[in-house]
Amino acid sequence: MSVQLGCLSFRVPYAGLVLDGVKTVESRWRPLLAPLENQTLAIHIAWRDWEGEEWRAVLSGMLGMNETQIQELLDSGERFGRGVVAGLVDVGGTWQCPASLPEAELRDLQRSAVIIGLQEKHLTYLSNPRWLKEPLKTRGSRDLWTIEIPAELLP
Repeated sequence: MSVQLGCLSFRVPYAGLVLDGVKTVESRWRPLLAPLENQTLAIHIAWRDWEGEEWRAVLSGMLGMNETQIQELLDSGERFGRGVVAGLVDVGGTWQCPASLPEAELRDLQRSAVIIGLQEKHLTYLSNPRWLKEPLKTRGSRDLWTIEIPAELLP
């Protein structure tokens, strides 16, 4: 027995940040996750790292984490390794971030997305993150794809 879900590949460290509940807003240049509103999404951990360190600036600055806390978070996100489906998250609404937003509201969104520069991107709320009992090794993809997850791996 298995369950079939939409799946999206996230680069390191964002996959772990989603599954550990730190990242609760996903940002894309197009409304990729809009069709999955009110559905569950499988999270694949890509082999590649995110290019850039803005996530670290958000964690240490806006979220006030010290280097030890950041490293513990990174280690948690790598618990299953890379090239695996590692968990699930529920998809909420998607909207386009306006080009002009009050500073406090923009800062809150950047904190939730763990990235800077959200203006004009499509943002999607993510909630109820959970790790699978064990990782499911599979090759990733650029866009959404469908994955079969054996029931015994479900949290």
